[in-house]
Amino acid sequence: MDNRPIGFFDSGLGGLNSFPYMQKYLPEERIVYFGDTARTPYGSKAVSTVRRFSLQIADFLVRHQVKMIVIACNTVSATCLEMLQEKYPAIPIIGVIQPAAQKVINSCGTMNRIGVIGTKVTVASHTYKNIINTFNPNLHVVEKATPAFVPLIEEGIINNDIMDLTVKYYLDDFVLSNRLDTLVLGCTHYPLIRETILRLYPMLRIINPSEEVVSTIKYVLKEKDMEASGSDFTNTYYASDLSENFLNMIDRICGAGANVQFKNLDMS
Repeated sequence: MDNRPIGFFDSGLGGLNSFPYMQKYLPEERIVYFGDTARTPYGSKAVSTVRRFSLQIADFLVRHQVKMIVIACNTVSATCLEMLQEKYPAIPIIGVIQPAAQKVINSCGTMNRIGVIGTKVTVASHTYKNIINTFNPNLHVVEKATPAFVPLIEEGIINNDIMDLTVKYYLDDFVLSNRLDTLVLGCTHYPLIRETILRLYPMLRIINPSEEVVSTIKYVLKEKDMEASGSDFTNTYYASDLSENFLNMIDRICGAGANVQFKNLDMS
């Protein structure tokens, strides 16, 4: 038994999308979350900058004595996972890409046509495609960067004509010309527009890394005998900028009255 909290972090509010699945499948576990809302989005930044930011946040979470770190960000998972695992070998560190890629491997065959959408950095890394094709080189995988989604979602522009037009701008040709039947939401912000995507492309099956990573968390906790039981720790949510949208998302996903705090990391 280990009642220490699990550390989650993301470039902004997208990582919060894992929490309903945590509450459903791991209700005893408690969370320390850090959303780097002052410096979002990460997906258009240099990899060296993303690594510097990620090290700052991981150090912050380790100081809070977390038992595990979950990188609830595809951009960071694609560029920083091994670096963070090497720096903190005593702490299990999990990214969101491997669990979602494994879902594709386990559930798709050669007749499927699989699309991955994500930030510029995630797509340029080809991490999803490389993992999937390493296990099954016969799976057809295509990728597309959709960089405008994150800033729109961070601004709360989700269920309206602007988002509909942006989704169609990126996905109309991508979905139709590639004859896609499966779409991986390769950014933890994207579940917030899942219903919009399905409304516009009802033939698609959506794979959501924010959900798939929880199965991996559960497996690692059990394997390492780190499951919580009866913890009295209160979930705590930190942000580098307590924007109205971040606070609204906390209320929507985690409930009113959540313990939300401002933390200004080194912005240099």
